[in-house]
Amino acid sequence: MRSLKTLAIASLLLLAAASVALAGPAYDRVMKDKTLRAGIMTDSIPGAFYNEKKEWVGFDVDIAEEIAKRLGVKLERVAVNNKTRVAFVQEGRIDISVANMTHKRERDKSIDFSITYFFDGQKVLVKKGAVKDWKDLMGKKVATMQGTTSEINLKAKLKSLGEKNVDQSVISFQKESECFQALQMGRVAGWSTDSTILLGYAAQEPGKWEVIGDFISDEPYGIGLPQDDSALRDAVNFAIQDIWTDGTYMKIYDKWYGPKTPYAFPMSGKIEMWP
Repeated sequence: MRSLKTLAIASLLLLAAASVALAGPAYDRVMKDKTLRAGIMTDSIPGAFYNEKKEWVGFDVDIAEEIAKRLGVKLERVAVNNKTRVAFVQEGRIDISVANMTHKRERDKSIDFSITYFFDGQKVLVKKGAVKDWKDLMGKKVATMQGTTSEINLKAKLKSLGEKNVDQSVISFQKESECFQALQMGRVAGWSTDSTILLGYAAQEPGKWEVIGDFISDEPYGIGLPQDDSALRDAVNFAIQDIWTDGTYMKIYDKWYGPKTPYAFPMSGKIEMWP
């Protein structure tokens, strides 16, 4: 009969072997299984959300579907949020994260990123007519999402305007929908994040809310990817470029952000093209 020590060693060896087996490049797994697992938000209007028919739709959803199509695989959607979108890539639970994520050097220490696939900037949403500029928010509470670049940018902006109690003024929530709810209930005077997200939520109650102020940051979105998997990174980059080149990108963009939509947001950038 084996001793407990022998069994323990055997178990550790099996775990180590399993780790090695799972540690292969994500690209190889995607091509073998013919499935691309994409982390996508669920309450980021109009990037990715559930509509009134309970359908998971949005700009990021369409982009993820198109990338999978270009890779010749099917898409598996995986729900993520601001807390899990990076961790899921690190843990191998998803292959890509298409989740309105700003490409930052700090984040690049944890995961890799594609070229920029969307261009945005941070503003603030307020009740229509209540606030005219950022200065009018001094001494008031402003909502944002916890652990995001929006939270960092908001605190820096308020500090630059002379706000002394930034930690008390900035109220951070886990989800975008929670930020909007706090604004609706009057718990905060404003909500600051990427302007397209604010436009999406404001469109739910036309005429009641408005996005004000200058951009306080540029927010170039990148698709999150596993570290050091150049084959997958190249495949995604080439797919984004091809989607742009053949006009598919603008069809998707106009579907969600065009002038005839509730979320109208003029295109402010151009996809990086490689010869």
